[in-house]
Amino acid sequence: MINIKELVKKPNPLASGHRTCRGCTAIPEVVRTILRASDKPVVVANATGCMEVTPTIYPQTAWNVPWIHSTFESAGALISGVETAHKALKRKRDMPDVNFIAFAGDGGTYDIGLQSLSGMLERGHNCLFVCYDNEAYMNTGIQRSSATPYGASTTTTPDGKIHHGKEKFRKNLTKIAIAHEIPYVAQAAVSHWQDLYMKAEKAFKIKGPKFINILAPCTLGWGFPENMGIEISRLGVETNFWPLFEVENDQYKINYKPAEQKPIQEFFKHQKRYKHLFKSENKHIIEKIQQHVDKEWKELLKNI
Repeated sequence: MINIKELVKKPNPLASGHRTCRGCTAIPEVVRTILRASDKPVVVANATGCMEVTPTIYPQTAWNVPWIHSTFESAGALISGVETAHKALKRKRDMPDVNFIAFAGDGGTYDIGLQSLSGMLERGHNCLFVCYDNEAYMNTGIQRSSATPYGASTTTTPDGKIHHGKEKFRKNLTKIAIAHEIPYVAQAAVSHWQDLYMKAEKAFKIKGPKFINILAPCTLGWGFPENMGIEISRLGVETNFWPLFEVENDQYKINYKPAEQKPIQEFFKHQKRYKHLFKSENKHIIEKIQQHVDKEWKELLKNI
């Protein structure tokens, strides 16, 4: 297993000065960890979102690898086309092997980009699609997405006298990816960087379509102190809100089991988007969420 000293010696795919929010966990950690796991040159397709906007404010860019901006909805289609073009060129001339990767937030993955992602997976392109899931449309004003959890307050699902945050459970996109019967699907979290590196390294070595869904807390949208992003991610794992697991050729493996599962309140209590749930009249909402988390965890264990 790689250690942090070995990791930082690898070429930096994303330079400093990229203009992300202070305390951002999604962009620097996700990009640098995943791309450093590749043993080949990479080509990146990047859907519109925080990861696209902040490192590429004209006329500057922080990307140190070949990088292509796509629209919100088409990262999967774009990287599919690049991979196909490379395959065609290799038949005509000597070309180096390349790892193709698409990055998108939950808006560009769960919602607007779902059809493009599904097409990439179903057609069998040799590409890795990575979702950095910060659970709302953070780049455009913190609106709810289908990745937004039950009870979370956003600008389009605010806490009020009648409604108390989002009233639907989030879409389980990892399950949807698994249903495509592709070679590799995984869930990861920025707090567990060695696990993330291992999954990216494995994905790059597997032929065919791959998908990794990463919990990436957002200090702006979730409302926690700038120095707590990694701890918030860790609590997401320790409460089983975001289990770490992988599915390789239909074989499930849980990568981390909490020694003692923490109650969901431990994950919520540092986040302003959940502060309304700690009112006595909203106690039943937390109880409902805890029941859902426990049910999902038990269902996951049945696959092992």
